[in-house]
Amino acid sequence: MKLYIKNMVCPRCIAAVREALAHAGVEVMSVTLGEAEIVGDLDAERKRTLVARLEKSGFELLEDRRSRIISSVKNGIVELIYSHEVVPDVILSEYLSDRLHLDYKYISTLFSETEGRSVEKYFIAQKIERVKELLIYDELTLGEIAFRLGYSSVAHLSMQFKRETGIAPSVYKRSGVRNRRSLDEL
Repeated sequence: MKLYIKNMVCPRCIAAVREALAHAGVEVMSVTLGEAEIVGDLDAERKRTLVARLEKSGFELLEDRRSRIISSVKNGIVELIYSHEVVPDVILSEYLSDRLHLDYKYISTLFSETEGRSVEKYFIAQKIERVKELLIYDELTLGEIAFRLGYSSVAHLSMQFKRETGIAPSVYKRSGVRNRRSLDEL
């Protein structure tokens, strides 16, 4: 049986969900971002235990199809941005359609209706949070960050960063302000 879990955004989330499943006495086949494959079905008691444990860690068991699709879109975007040293050069609509096996127009409409912003705006917000993270680490130049995140130029990154945050990347870096948002809040 496949379970869909909201707010899984990193490898630590996978570990936390594995732990919650084990605590509920559920035999796990695999856990990936947003999904857990388990052996058999969940009886009512195990489900209650699992839901409580997941909620305690900030996760949510998704039971309706629309919520699962939205979660899959978000997880796919987070994975695209955070799981590669250099973000692959993909067309976002094709990437999501292939990943979810759904028409992109449907995905886009559902996402916009549910989240109140477009898939592309969510993608940009995730990229900007990644830029903030890399600026804080202070290990890469802005040019290297732009390259890693698939921007056509430093100017493009800077323009998008300023549009989203209200300040230039260099100002953000110098300011010492660390106003990053967690990935599940975006």
